[in-house]
Amino acid sequence: MKNPEGRDCEAEQTQCCVVGGGPAGMMLGLLLARAGVRVTVLEKHRDFLRDFRGDTVHPSTLRLLDELGLGERFARLPAGHLEQMRIQVGGTTVVMADFRRLRGPHRHIAMVPQWDFLDLLAAAAAEEPSFDLRMCSEVTGLRTGSGRVTGVRYRDVDGVERELAAPLTVGCDGRWSVVRRAAGLRSIDFELPMDVWQVRAAKADGATDGEVFGRFGGGRAAVTMDRGDYYQTAYLIPKGRDEALRAQDISVFRAQLAELFGWSEEQLEPVRSWDDVKLLRTEMNRLRRWYGEGVLCIGDAAHVMSPVGGVGVNIAVQDAVAAARFLAEPLRRGHVPTSVLAKIQRRRSLPVVVAQQSQRGEHEMLLRPALDGTLDERKLPVLLRLLRRFPALRGLTGYIGGIGIRPERAPAFARRSPARVS
Repeated sequence: MKNPEGRDCEAEQTQCCVVGGGPAGMMLGLLLARAGVRVTVLEKHRDFLRDFRGDTVHPSTLRLLDELGLGERFARLPAGHLEQMRIQVGGTTVVMADFRRLRGPHRHIAMVPQWDFLDLLAAAAAEEPSFDLRMCSEVTGLRTGSGRVTGVRYRDVDGVERELAAPLTVGCDGRWSVVRRAAGLRSIDFELPMDVWQVRAAKADGATDGEVFGRFGGGRAAVTMDRGDYYQTAYLIPKGRDEALRAQDISVFRAQLAELFGWSEEQLEPVRSWDDVKLLRTEMNRLRRWYGEGVLCIGDAAHVMSPVGGVGVNIAVQDAVAAARFLAEPLRRGHVPTSVLAKIQRRRSLPVVVAQQSQRGEHEMLLRPALDGTLDERKLPVLLRLLRRFPALRGLTGYIGGIGIRPERAPAFARRSPARVS
């Protein structure tokens, strides 16, 4: 590689290069730094401020933050508490999950803007001398040599092309992962019935704080989340229908929202034109193999989740904890055998498969019928009828959604008391 003056220059060195500063990348960077590993996180954006990101922090992640000594810091962030997940089919309300039935101090999902959560992790990681976060650093490809990945090529804040050498590169760069693509890792892809329009609506005076609720009826489906002074709303549309539906006047969509949620004209004022309606093209897939020689993918880079249930952030964080536990000692020695990377995938595959199967079941049980107009409150799906009849089942669904299968605990090397991190 050439430097700006055209002369050859050597690549910089680190022990672990983490690509992407999302929940998986920042958590992995923090944990490895606490293990004494020199870790460099490359994030292509200037900050963490992004609209319409997953803002739910689940009970298992809240417990993890306590174990890391960050619980008190997190508690100071502006947050709503979701104790029940409710949907309404026509005029019938169903409690889909009741987190109040969980054991432990965190019987809720915390709704915190993701940028605040990431800023908290970044601040904690910055206290570790072996941690390096580089913003405005966009990875453009992988370095390779002797049949293995040896680091990355990236463009820095000044647009200068650079290289970073590392025994291990971890892709945490989301559903459009550069690392995944450059490493040639192949995925299993699943069909989804919907894409999502993301919009904002103003809160009415006297509205209950911290709510997340879904509305289904008349061939329409939407879920909205309380974000303080407005509702962040995901309105579902049939897969691939965005362009055709936008041919309508925006007033048609506003009327649909008003009918579905009972919102007033004043609340819908933020939806002035189609420019205010952001499209999320949904995907669901998972890699057949998460790793190669010198490279590993976790989080969305390894398995893109459906938006259903908002579990993507929680699973990504759990991936990072498991990865850090397996990787810390090999990285300190300077070599990570492929067998260790395989152990990480084996550890995390079951939670991912179970979560995706659950999401696919909800697509077929609820979302597809809602969108094609066949969902009928007079003949609810069996699971919804059972949840209405047997409240204890809501605790089980709360556990599956809030804690998950095979939850991870903070490794001993990463635990801190609050006094040490305040």
